[in-house]
Amino acid sequence: MDKKSSVDFSFILASSVHDMKNSVGMLLQTLEAISADRTPASTLTDQQLGILGYEASRINSELVQLLALYRMEQQTMPLQIDECSIDEILNEQMARNELMFNSRSIALDYRCDPELHWYVDAELLGGMVNNLLVNAARYCKKTVRLSAEVMESQLHLCIADDGAGFPQAMLDAPIEPCAGVSFTSGSTNLGLLFATQVAKLHVNGAQRGSLRLRNGGDLGGGIVRVILP
Repeated sequence: MDKKSSVDFSFILASSVHDMKNSVGMLLQTLEAISADRTPASTLTDQQLGILGYEASRINSELVQLLALYRMEQQTMPLQIDECSIDEILNEQMARNELMFNSRSIALDYRCDPELHWYVDAELLGGMVNNLLVNAARYCKKTVRLSAEVMESQLHLCIADDGAGFPQAMLDAPIEPCAGVSFTSGSTNLGLLFATQVAKLHVNGAQRGSLRLRNGGDLGGGIVRVILP
């Protein structure tokens, strides 16, 4: 990673700890509500399960991403590029989040050729997709779409939702290591930063992976497009 694109890890760490604190607070509030309503025959409601699963996924994802970003900054992140089944990678992440999506009544629209293979780091790509799915679940109304296809000899992974979309400030500026942090909303954009860095690690000749944001499409919300050479 060159000096210009180096992550200001101390800033990202401080911001992300704040975001994780919000998630832990939500977990504690949910647990308190469960305890207050508990009867001998009571069980967790779907909504409570959804909250617990979602917040736990966020905390786990952010911790993993913080470690990965730190290792990228220190140039100690091992990269294992191999020919992989994209369908298998994406299906693994969907299964990982099935309970969260079902409990929150979110429809997941999946589009990928089962025979699609590409040279990627499967572990990093899976972690990136998992985080983008969790983020999409946070901002969507009821639908998230995950798709993969080859366009102009590059792999395009797309996560779209039917939410309010990205703020204009995020669309106007690229994802930078210290950009877009909001201590009011608790948003660090860590997932987008992580996705950007993972994409950049995938290089083929003069081509380097990238990430693009936009709003619209047939779902009308935010769209994250990851392009890998």
